[in-house]
Amino acid sequence: MAGRQTGRHRRPPEEQATYREVFAVGEFRALWTAQALSFVGDQLAQVALAVLVYDHTKSALLTALVYALTYIPPIVGGPVLSGLADLFPRRTVMVVCDVVRAGLVALMALVAMPVWALSVLVFATVLLGTPFSAARAAVLPDVLEGDRYVAGSAIANVTHQVTQVLGFLVGGAVVAIVGTYETLALDALTFGASAVILIGGLRRRPAPRRRERESLGLLQGTRDGVRLVFGDPVLRSLVLFAWLCTFYVIPEGLAVPYAATFGGGAVTAGLLLAAMPAGMVAGSLLFSRFVRPANRLHLMGWMSMLACLPLVGAGAHPPLGWVVGLWALSGVGGAYQLAANTAFVAAVPASGRGQAFGLAQSGILAGQGVGILVGGAAAQVLGPETVVALAGVLGLSAAAMLTLGWNQVRGGVIAGTRAEPVVVATGGDEFAGRAS
Repeated sequence: MAGRQTGRHRRPPEEQATYREVFAVGEFRALWTAQALSFVGDQLAQVALAVLVYDHTKSALLTALVYALTYIPPIVGGPVLSGLADLFPRRTVMVVCDVVRAGLVALMALVAMPVWALSVLVFATVLLGTPFSAARAAVLPDVLEGDRYVAGSAIANVTHQVTQVLGFLVGGAVVAIVGTYETLALDALTFGASAVILIGGLRRRPAPRRRERESLGLLQGTRDGVRLVFGDPVLRSLVLFAWLCTFYVIPEGLAVPYAATFGGGAVTAGLLLAAMPAGMVAGSLLFSRFVRPANRLHLMGWMSMLACLPLVGAGAHPPLGWVVGLWALSGVGGAYQLAANTAFVAAVPASGRGQAFGLAQSGILAGQGVGILVGGAAAQVLGPETVVALAGVLGLSAAAMLTLGWNQVRGGVIAGTRAEPVVVATGGDEFAGRAS
């Protein structure tokens, strides 16, 4: 059982945390292990579902439709369901979501069903990931304080990117060896294992809001979340930085046709898909370990521009090796999300953390889905190289404008990071001074 934190924990924010310190926290180990299991299972299941649908229908359109269902549910229900992470104990929200998802995926693995029924179960499974992710994001600052939170976020980000790289490179081979239904069964087991780990390793904290005094209307909570985030200039700037990924995610959706311009197939496409996550891994490690906390906020705007600028080079039609390098460099720039995420946590009241994170996450997924869809349609006319270059230009312009606005409000945020944070762990809430 994770040890209970007591008393007050003080850490000068300029002192950088090490990964060893982060992994020494038992509750973080539980969160990280559950996350890693889910990521691995989801990567394998994504490949298995695509193979399963295509084998049954021989339709690329239906296969793409099922894949698109991994984006649509959080867009539709994310801002609403994420409020559950503020109305109920966050550990309970995560465990219930894991148990229900394990049952749904197990049903897909055990029962042969038509595509429409499979699509309904996929939709429901992905939809439940929204309150889970919101609860996990909201509880992490209660587990890690100060720069430990930044290091923990970096570890989570690296874990996600590494599992993506491995999934792209070996997922197809695993499905071919094990089988599609067996792979889905493994995904169900990862959800079940995640629930067990969270019960044993994460201590129960009370719900941040008192339901008898708060309206249980989740739509009202959604409106409150929108007002909270967009009514504050700091939160508004930070969430727009997060949504900037709309532009630099477009190459991911064009990897296959881009690979075809070099005469390559699945291997070349996998190499391109792996480039950006690999760059993100390197950038996250460097940014969290070698840049001081306050300096991260200074560099955030420049890093966001770096995430988009290399994509402009696609317009020169460089050889494959250069394209891989440019996409990896874009991934390095994407590490600015660590600074944006940390500042966002510091600025959001603990009682509204789940709703705010859910809104941010839903916007990210909506931007990714729309960006990939628009990019794919444009590539039919202009070609993938031109579309990637245009995405870089538009993203760079948006990043520059966001940076100009951020420079006007970041002073208060930086001043807040220099103040000594205090975390009172007994109540389950975090207070580090709200930037405004």
